[in-house]
Amino acid sequence: MSKFPYPLLPASELTGLMNRWSELGRAFYVLIRYDAAGGYCIPADAVDETWLRFAFHTETALQAAVVPRWSVEPVSMDEYARKFGYVADHIRRGNSFLTNLTQPSRVVTDFTLEQLYETAVAPYKVWMRDRFVCFSPECFVKITDGSIHTFPMKGTVDASIPDAAERLLQSEKEKAEHATIVDLLRNDLSMVASGVEVVRYRYIDRIRTHRGELLQMSSEIRGSLSSDYRSKLGDIVFSLLPAGSISGAPKPRTLAIIQEAEGYDRGFYTGICGYFDGKDFDSAVMIRFMEQTADGLQFKSGGGITFRSEMEQEYQELIQKVYVPVH
Repeated sequence: MSKFPYPLLPASELTGLMNRWSELGRAFYVLIRYDAAGGYCIPADAVDETWLRFAFHTETALQAAVVPRWSVEPVSMDEYARKFGYVADHIRRGNSFLTNLTQPSRVVTDFTLEQLYETAVAPYKVWMRDRFVCFSPECFVKITDGSIHTFPMKGTVDASIPDAAERLLQSEKEKAEHATIVDLLRNDLSMVASGVEVVRYRYIDRIRTHRGELLQMSSEIRGSLSSDYRSKLGDIVFSLLPAGSISGAPKPRTLAIIQEAEGYDRGFYTGICGYFDGKDFDSAVMIRFMEQTADGLQFKSGGGITFRSEMEQEYQELIQKVYVPVH
């Protein structure tokens, strides 16, 4: 069998390549691991679609939607409770204010990763042959004409619940979690941009899945980059990693808590995928992510833990996020 045709680059090489190609106006795609240790940078005109595919902001599925057979075997509640307790203890000690705790769930489906990619409807989709599929609803950063935008997404509720949007907006736990992540990402953007401001706060996104609709709460933060930003696009992106919405605050200490609590390597899950078109840059956090492993298909999901979190509710949210956006 032929091998994946692109080299896995360490962070330093990947950063330099992004800087050079963006300054030259050369279009490229990028995939970066959660831990920012490295990834892939591929010229847009050299993507081999037998191995790798991207679809950003497609309005419909690439082929007719058929609802897959789908069963989920999540981590047991007892095991999740242990990991949740570890995180909650650190939060009580003041070591973290918000920790994103994720776990893999085993999925049995009659769809291949490629079929899921082709039928899913999402703002950002990526497929890597024999490795993973991602159909993410969450933008990481957009850079347009020197302005940088990020759109933190925190807070999820089943849209079929009566008064779902109002419940989400009024939940003290969700308000605290969302405020924390907005503050973190505002600070992150301030490292690379000036005039950083929250331009939209706590608006509702509607996400359609094969099991129904979910509501998610988002905000928009904007800043201005220096005039030479294209010569340092890689530095800008890497300075913001890992993404605050899938790590927590304060970031360095929380990353260590996540590593201890989760007990597995996230790899490209919750890393980023991005596209530079020769002028502007668009990217997504790689959530809603399913991976081919030696033990079968695993769908990784989770949520933010704060001092207001209740274990049973967080466990149910983890399961609720194991879906395919097929409609």
